[in-house]
Amino acid sequence: MAEKDQQVHPLAPANGHPRSDEESVSLQSEELKRKKRIKYAVYIAAFAVFQTVVILIFALTVMRVKNPKVRIGKVTVETMDTSNTEAAASFNLRFIAQVTVKNTNFGHFKFDNATMSFLYDGVMVGEAIIPKARARARSTKKLDVTVEVNSSALTSTTTGLGSELSSGVLTLNSKAKLKGKVELMKVMKKKKSPEMNCTLILNLSTRSLQDLKCK
Repeated sequence: MAEKDQQVHPLAPANGHPRSDEESVSLQSEELKRKKRIKYAVYIAAFAVFQTVVILIFALTVMRVKNPKVRIGKVTVETMDTSNTEAAASFNLRFIAQVTVKNTNFGHFKFDNATMSFLYDGVMVGEAIIPKARARARSTKKLDVTVEVNSSALTSTTTGLGSELSSGVLTLNSKAKLKGKVELMKVMKKKKSPEMNCTLILNLSTRSLQDLKCK
């Protein structure tokens, strides 16, 4: 009889009520929703990081404005008259200088008229006008400029022109500064003023450009 009285009874839930199938389904549904929320949060965070990287790359490349480069590309001599006598040494030249404006920006560079000066031994011997123009984005603008230079401003006491002409060459220095703006996306404009400093060595016997260095 004692054994019959000692029957085993299942433990009741803590709240005193057995867990129904509906409660189990509800818990599973809540767990799925929680996992989805976590997944969405991860996607949003990843997108935010991606967007930040894109903006950073855009700012460091597209929106970064560099100074265009202005150089003399080549020189075509049209006339060259030189004289090297005991009395005086002189020169008179006319040539076409191809000016190149290299624009590596993602917006076009628009510049105004500029003066290109030519010097011999630090003395001005000629000038030419670089006409206003526009160098398109990531391209090089080429301009042909007619130049006339002569030694009328030189004196025998300030130059060694005679000895240089005797060696068969003539060295000229050219300088210029362009003033303009780089326009990005038709909204942002940045002022830029690239400068040119070129050294030209002309060969008197061939009447052509022997060497050209720009910086």
